[in-house]
Amino acid sequence: MPEALIIGFGKSGVAAARLLKQEGWEVELCDSSTSPTLLEQQQQLASEHITVKLGHKPEFTSSDISKLIVVSPGVPWDIPILAKARELGIETIGEMELAWRHLQDIPWVAITGTNGKTTTTALTAAIFQTAGLNAPACGNIGYAACEVAIEARGNTSTSLSNQRQEARGNTEKNSVDWIIGELSSYQIESSVTLAPRIGIWTTFTPDHLARHKTLEHYYNIKAKLLHNSQIQIFNGDDIYLSKLGLNHWPNAYWTSVKGEKFLIGEKGFYIENGWVIEKTTTTPQPIVEVSALRMVGEHNQQNLLMSVAAARLAGINIATISQAVREFPGVPHRLEHICNWQGIDFINDSKATNYDAAEVGLASVQSPAILIAGGEAKAGDDTAWLAQIQAKAAAVLLIGKAAPAFAQRLQDVGYSNYYIVEIMENAVSMSAELAKKHQASVVLLSPACASFDQYPNFEMRGEDFRQLCQKYLT
Repeated sequence: MPEALIIGFGKSGVAAARLLKQEGWEVELCDSSTSPTLLEQQQQLASEHITVKLGHKPEFTSSDISKLIVVSPGVPWDIPILAKARELGIETIGEMELAWRHLQDIPWVAITGTNGKTTTTALTAAIFQTAGLNAPACGNIGYAACEVAIEARGNTSTSLSNQRQEARGNTEKNSVDWIIGELSSYQIESSVTLAPRIGIWTTFTPDHLARHKTLEHYYNIKAKLLHNSQIQIFNGDDIYLSKLGLNHWPNAYWTSVKGEKFLIGEKGFYIENGWVIEKTTTTPQPIVEVSALRMVGEHNQQNLLMSVAAARLAGINIATISQAVREFPGVPHRLEHICNWQGIDFINDSKATNYDAAEVGLASVQSPAILIAGGEAKAGDDTAWLAQIQAKAAAVLLIGKAAPAFAQRLQDVGYSNYYIVEIMENAVSMSAELAKKHQASVVLLSPACASFDQYPNFEMRGEDFRQLCQKYLT
């Protein structure tokens, strides 16, 4: 048994293996699956003297001498293999925890939440980088956290180095100034000591319950990150979080798109008269016009508030924030405008992998809209999503494994203008015809589902949509 065992051959697992190898550990990386791509990566890592076992599940006995197990985010924390390892006294941590142990001298902004994490993380990183700071976005977005740790050790990867140079305009300094981390519940769950300078909680709705079992457990995992944060920022417009309010989080900064009178407590950030307003001293001050942000939807105004709050609490000046917000292009796969064809906008919202995110996506576009939905369904309350479909969708095209169940749910609420088209290619070609027929201004891919029935991830699903739009509409 090696000194360090990495379970899970994703981006995070590979980065963890490389980091530990550079520190002199004997490293073995294992994954229960195999594919031509993984076999190619296996050969690459072998040249770096990292052993990779594919199609393999480790087994532990009392004679094992492994000193450390590092788990990729996609590996459930409570599977029997890991329970057995902990029982044997083998230290077991997540990749994010490993990165934290190497980066804890650098201040972190850690962003979690059911929805809104990616946009808030990307915008926060953009503001910090506009300020000339080397502040890579990592974790559930961008780089694996251990890749950043490798750079911080001085073993700079080309891509990270380029990001640093572009952000700073300075090739002399190689230090990381801030870490901007998007953290899923999976990554928090397996992090023991992670304690950010600034913690942000964007939203809280039921998600990942197949893994976390109960809403209370899901909440407690995310709350752990905020409890460990020196400075806490909360979405005060979130129904669940706002009910907890100052009783649970007395020292937090709260945000609201609805104005000062809706602010929880005496300090926070809110929108009034078209401006983001900071209220951290006795005199509120305007920071940036909301219209500076190109992204549509009230939820993105909330994301803007949380990003601005993090930047101001980190000491970034108002002019820099305004410049960064105006230049921010948005996030791929989250209400991303793909093209306009004969007056119809085609929008990629592939990152909407649950009902709440899909409801927000549909609420953000003009009606009538043609909606493409489906994939691998998740547990959750679809009531508000279905109501939004009834209000705004001229037709719904259903793809993937969830299509029959979604069709039944639409029937249940009296919505009949749906079509089971099975695959994305059929959906895109038919959406153009339906948009013309119903004089719809938008075709929206907002699946309300995970992608794993047809795609490796939501990014590949969104790219398929993009390519099909280019094929049919150019």
